[in-house]
Amino acid sequence: MLDAVAYAAILDGLQRYDESEAIYRRALAVFEQTFGPEHYEVASNLHNLAAVLCARGDLDEAEKLYRRALTIKQKLLGVESPDAALTLNNMGALLNRKGRSKEARAMLQSAVETLQSRLAPDHPHLAFARANLESALLSLRNLDAEYPKCCSSQNTRMK
Repeated sequence: MLDAVAYAAILDGLQRYDESEAIYRRALAVFEQTFGPEHYEVASNLHNLAAVLCARGDLDEAEKLYRRALTIKQKLLGVESPDAALTLNNMGALLNRKGRSKEARAMLQSAVETLQSRLAPDHPHLAFARANLESALLSLRNLDAEYPKCCSSQNTRMK
């Protein structure tokens, strides 16, 4: 089954999402039946399937799968695991894409901090997470510019 999953990743890279999704779904069913619902291979396939769904624009289902993958990875590997941080990064990027930039920023910041502490400064995963965080910060700045504050936060006395 691992060979099939590797082939699905190649198909994903070629943007043959329907074929890739079908293989990931079959693999997920096999891994859940073989290892149980909270195994690393299940989490890995959930992550990969979510990435395919995200690429196709099915953001709601992708978010559910990323959340499940993240829960499993954090339980098995720990909250500070680079592997869990990669799922957190992808989910943060997805949330930013859905317009949930504040929530995305928190996830992406956490992912960057974890990856910075575990990977070399020039590692591609860290660069990718930093780029996603910058995108979320830019989205937040644009949102602030689009909806400026209408009131000062300072108390002023009307005369």
